[in-house]
Amino acid sequence: MLVFPQSAMRDTCDGLTRRDLLRVGGSTMFGLSLPGLLQAESRAATDQEKHDSFGKAKSVILLYLQGGPSHLDLWDPKENVPDNVKSQFAPIDTKTPGVKVTDLMPRFAEVTDKVTLIRSMSYEPTGLFNHTAAIYQMLTGYTTDKVSPAGQLEPPSPKDFPHFGCNVTKFRPPEVPMLPFVMMPRPLQESNVINKGGTAGFLGRAYDPYYLFPPGNDMDMDKMDQIKIDDLKLRPEVSKFRLQQRARLRDLINDGMKSLDKAVAKHDLDKYYEQALSLVTSGRARDAFDLTLETDAARDRYGRNTFGQCCLLARRLVEAGTRVVEVNWPKTANSDNHSWDVHINLSKRMKTQAAPMFDTGLSALIEDLDERGMLDETVVVAVGEFGRSPKRGVSTSGNNNSDDGRDHWPYCYTACIAGAGIKRGFVYGKSDETASSPLADPVHPTQLLATLYHLLGIKPDTIVHNHLNQPRELVKGEPVTGLFA
Repeated sequence: MLVFPQSAMRDTCDGLTRRDLLRVGGSTMFGLSLPGLLQAESRAATDQEKHDSFGKAKSVILLYLQGGPSHLDLWDPKENVPDNVKSQFAPIDTKTPGVKVTDLMPRFAEVTDKVTLIRSMSYEPTGLFNHTAAIYQMLTGYTTDKVSPAGQLEPPSPKDFPHFGCNVTKFRPPEVPMLPFVMMPRPLQESNVINKGGTAGFLGRAYDPYYLFPPGNDMDMDKMDQIKIDDLKLRPEVSKFRLQQRARLRDLINDGMKSLDKAVAKHDLDKYYEQALSLVTSGRARDAFDLTLETDAARDRYGRNTFGQCCLLARRLVEAGTRVVEVNWPKTANSDNHSWDVHINLSKRMKTQAAPMFDTGLSALIEDLDERGMLDETVVVAVGEFGRSPKRGVSTSGNNNSDDGRDHWPYCYTACIAGAGIKRGFVYGKSDETASSPLADPVHPTQLLATLYHLLGIKPDTIVHNHLNQPRELVKGEPVTGLFA
C-alpha cells in the first residue's frame, strides 16, 4: 500500500494519522486516481484553512472542576419543574439574550457575550459514576480498564494514557524557554487515589506537567502566596555566567567522549540539557510565577483565594509562553466545605463557598484575557467530570444524599469554553426540561478533547505508541465544528 502522509503532520512522531494510512489503500476501489486523491487532499487543506480554527490557539487554560458542579444550580437553571428539581437559586438574565444562569453567577452573567456554554455534555456512565474514572476519561480521552472492588481506580501507572496536556507538550512544545504544562494548586484526587489521569503515562515522565502544589491544606486561601520555585532559580553562589561556563565545559568533555555520545544519541540529551539551562538562566518562568509583580487591584479582581489567584497565575503563565495550564478545583471530590461534590448542604456550600470564588475567578480571567487581546489565541475551558442529579435527595451512585443534595449525573451537564475562534455569546446543544439529558447536539468528553487538539493545531487522530508499542490515537473523537465562529 502506498502512503502519502499530509505535510501538515510532518512534525508528529509518526508523521501520519490513521486516516492517512487507510486513505490511499481504499481510494482505488472508489475509482479515485492518485492525482485525484492529492487534489482532494489539497482542497480539504484549503477548506480547513478557510475555517480558520485549526491551530488558532497558542495555549489552553483548563479550569478543572473536580467533584462535578451542579449544572442546574450554576448555568442551566430550569423553571416550571417540580420543587425537588428546581434550583433554590433564582435564574437571572445575562449579556446573551435569552440565556439565563443562576444568581450564584452574577459576574459571569456579564461576560457570557464572550463565551459558549455547552449545555449538552453527556456520556453513558458504564463504570464512570466514580469520580476518578470519570476524571480519567475527561482528561485522557480513554476509559480505564482496572477498577478496585471499592469502585476506586488503581493508582497512576506508567501504562496509563497520557493527560491531553502531556500530548500537547510532545507535539506543540513552547516556542520560548518556558514550562510547557503547569498543573496547580493540588493534584486530582478522590479519597486515596491521587493524580490518576494527571500524568504523561506511557509517554514517559519527561512529559509530565510541572506540578505546582504549594504547602497548606485545601481550606488555606493564601496558599498561592507560599509558592516555592527553587528548581527554577540559580543558587546565590552560582552566577549565570558561571553556569554557562559549566555548560561549555560539559560540551568540551562530551567532545572527547564520542562513544558515549553515540550510545545515548537516540535520547537527545543535549536538547533536554539546553532546554533546562535556558529555562533557568532566562528567568522567564521564575518571573511568571511571581504574583507580587501584579497590582493589588489585579489580584483583588481575581479574588484573594486559592482559585482566584491560580486563575491570575494561569494568565501570567500563558502570557509567558506556557502551552497548557490546568487549575484543579482546590478541594477534592468526596469532601466537604467548598467541594463541588454536594451530596449534602448544597444551598449553603454553593452559595457561601464554591460559587463566589468560581464566579469571580472565571469572569476575571475571561475579561482580563479579552482586554489584553489574549483571548484570540487562548482557549479557556471550565468543566467537571459530570454534573449533578436533576432530582435532589436521590441516589444515583450508591451515595447517600440529603434533601439538600444532588448525586453524580454524567448523562447531561454543562461546560464553558471561550477564545481562539470559539463562538461568542452562544449556547451549543440543549438539555431537556429537567436538564436530565440532551435534546440536541450531545457532546462527549472525547469530542471536547478533540476540539482542543484541533484548536492547538494537532490532529486528534494522530498516532502515538503505548508502552507495548501499540499504535493509539490521541483521542477517538471528532472536533465539534459547531463551536467554531
